[in-house]
Amino acid sequence: MLIHPWDAAQHDTEWRDWLSTHDFGQLIAPGSGRDLPVVVPTHFRYDGERTVLLHLARPNPVWHALDEHPRALLAVTGDYTYVPAAWNAAEDTDPAQGVPTSYYAAVHLECDVRVLDDPAVKAELLNAQLAHFEPGSGRHPVTPDERLLKGIRGIELTVTAVRAKFKYGGNRSEADRARISERLRERNGFLDAEARGHLTRRG
Repeated sequence: MLIHPWDAAQHDTEWRDWLSTHDFGQLIAPGSGRDLPVVVPTHFRYDGERTVLLHLARPNPVWHALDEHPRALLAVTGDYTYVPAAWNAAEDTDPAQGVPTSYYAAVHLECDVRVLDDPAVKAELLNAQLAHFEPGSGRHPVTPDERLLKGIRGIELTVTAVRAKFKYGGNRSEADRARISERLRERNGFLDAEARGHLTRRG
């Protein structure tokens, strides 16, 4: 992922705070000697520090790749929007000569992988995920003797490196950014408010 200096996270707190509100991404396992990696869309639970927990079905092809090489990338992208060419034209420039762009946030976690098969550990993992995704739902706690545990395997990701990008016009003038912010407010499309929030917040 290309990260220009003006798109880089301003500090670790920025990407940690963002990731704490985003819990769906792509688990990418390169394996060894493969033509393409195995890519698995999945929900996950990030602890705010160095650990990510998730579970997947036992027939998932990712297990073979993780057996070959216990490393993976968790790629999370969100708060994205399309900025039309005319909007992105620099101040005092013909809008017809503008160049369109995308605004988005992306965090890539490079991770060591530990596969979890112990029933007690898997039950603990599922209970932690339930507490995160549906707190107070009344769902009975998962116990180690439940049959459903045989159909899944857990994954613990230990984060070893992070690449974070917040692409929100950091290389544009204050006037350009203000104009684009207003256009996003007027359009008010899918995720425009979220993108506008980053555009304003990052100054």
